Amino acid sequence: MGVSPAARRRPIAGTPVAHLALLPGWIAAGGLLVVALADVSLPPAYGYAVLIVGAVLFGLPHGAVDYLVPARAAGSRPIRSLVAVGGLYLVFGGAYAALWFLAPAVAAVGFLGLTWYHWGQGDLHALVALAGADHLRTRRRRIATVAVRGGLPMVVPLLAFPDRYRAVVASFVAPFAGSRSLLAVLFATEVRLALGGGLAALTVAALAVGRDGTDPRGWRLEAAETGLLWVYFAVAPPVLAVGVYFSLWHSVRHAARYALLDGNAGGGDGRRARTAGGAGGTRPRPAGEHGRVDRALSRSGGSADAPSRRRRDVARPASDPLDAAAAWPPHA
Repeated sequence: MGVSPAARRRPIAGTPVAHLALLPGWIAAGGLLVVALADVSLPPAYGYAVLIVGAVLFGLPHGAVDYLVPARAAGSRPIRSLVAVGGLYLVFGGAYAALWFLAPAVAAVGFLGLTWYHWGQGDLHALVALAGADHLRTRRRRIATVAVRGGLPMVVPLLAFPDRYRAVVASFVAPFAGSRSLLAVLFATEVRLALGGGLAALTVAALAVGRDGTDPRGWRLEAAETGLLWVYFAVAPPVLAVGVYFSLWHSVRHAARYALLDGNAGGGDGRRARTAGGAGGTRPRPAGEHGRVDRALSRSGGSADAPSRRRRDVARPASDPLDAAAAWPPHA
């Protein structure tokens, strides 16, 4: 007996792995928000300590599994994935490192842009894979979600804490020689207000057009998380807020999506839900699809979890060159 379309829409939402991946971010962000709203003064050193510890405990592990993602998604040998991803990281990572010496301000702004994309697509695919967000079934809506969710940790602190933001970015480029004029443009009042206003308008538009999903739970979760993160990054100390978000929101969800590519993740229900096909055979359905898989699914059926028309669309590595290249600087 084949699996119905309704059963495929929420392949792993509700499984233990999904709950464990979504809850830490909510608890950490909510807790820090309460502390910030209570006007509890926290030394700036706390933010850097959380960021460093989080990078070691969560950031390094979540980035270290990147080379295994294509192999797990495609069912191929890890050594091929290691060579392919390692080669991409070496080429693009080396070019990016050289850019810091040639144009540090451009590299710093580029880092912010790459992180914007990387964190945005991380939240998008967590919503699809972990929450079964069927309203994100078109490319246009997914692009809007990436722009909004990635922009929250990048733009909102720029609006709420411009001086602190400027000091952190300046510390990035301080060891390198070169023009800082691009940073002056970034922190101009007109630019900050334009970024903030544009992000606010895009947030409202993205949520408004996404309410027509067949299952409203995914949309409600996206709306609630987006609202929480707007307030969180506007109120919480910026370095601490980013450190907590990176460690317990982004990294945990990223690692969980990788774990769900393993046939043992999510228990028996998770394995059955990720399998579609008749009695004569099964077709594995990677739960953490992103990159080219995501685009192939968008083209093939419009639904985030629609079955691919071609086997190679399902088996295609989950990290294409652009995704791998964009992931490297935030993971480094």
